[in-house]
Amino acid sequence: MLTTAEIVYPVYVILRCDSAVLSGFTLMFFASIVWLKLVSFAHTNYDLRTLIKSFDKEDTSTNLSGIDAEEGISFKQLVYFMLAPTLCYQQKYPRTKCIRKGWVICQFIKLVICTGLMGFIIEQYINPIVQNSQHPLKGNLLYAIERILKLSVPTLYVWLCMFYCFFHLWLNILAELLCFGDREFYKDWWNAKTVEEYWRMWNMPVHKWMVRHIYFPCVQKGLPKGIAILISFLVSAIFHELCVAVPCHIIKFWAFLGILFQIPLVFLTKYLQNKFRNTMVGNMIFWIFFSILGQPMCVLLYYHDVMNRKIRTD
Repeated sequence: MLTTAEIVYPVYVILRCDSAVLSGFTLMFFASIVWLKLVSFAHTNYDLRTLIKSFDKEDTSTNLSGIDAEEGISFKQLVYFMLAPTLCYQQKYPRTKCIRKGWVICQFIKLVICTGLMGFIIEQYINPIVQNSQHPLKGNLLYAIERILKLSVPTLYVWLCMFYCFFHLWLNILAELLCFGDREFYKDWWNAKTVEEYWRMWNMPVHKWMVRHIYFPCVQKGLPKGIAILISFLVSAIFHELCVAVPCHIIKFWAFLGILFQIPLVFLTKYLQNKFRNTMVGNMIFWIFFSILGQPMCVLLYYHDVMNRKIRTD
């Protein structure tokens, strides 16, 4: 009930107060992070208590050394976990010995520069293209394709800058300030051979949470692995829809369908990769469908839906 209220109340506030898109997205983004952390905190501590109760007291001291059921529910542990750059709770994390102040300052300067670069690209390139476009599903098809292709390069640059700012700079700055030792926030997703491999590597905190709290529990309940993967994508699609549709005050399910579209794309990349026996095929499909076509299409869809909503409201 508490975790559900934590995610539902921000939705109510955004829709009731008719907040701006950027502030609404920020609120939903942080609300989603808090929800994921609370679920992990409750789920992990429940598993620890269940594990300890399954052993006798004599066996607990020998077989479960290092696990303390009471330590996991301390307020100090909860506060550190809520601030740490991870979504999966555990009683102890690898820690660094000191804070490199000069390194933090250098990373923060990079963060400010890259954020300014994103703003420049959005204002100088993306906004003019979007404002001079038509709804991609209601206008001329060739014109829509031309707008999407013209928009693909600046949106790709903004997305790469966003990824660099958040996953490489911000999360590392936060980890350094908290002496958090686990810095695996992403892998080399740009070399992904399939779409499935990309989703396993580009956002490691969310991937680890999905595997730990969605995929493994489904498999342990006896569900097939394919169904477990489908449920994981479904949960991801719901949160993408909440973080995009709610701030835009539009429920069109574009983000939801975009994530679910990844499922047939996973099978397509695997099939083509096996057919042509070339790992570059899957990588090319990922870059074409996800970066060159997918992101500009979503930008145009949500922009025109938001503008149409404002016109009807006025």
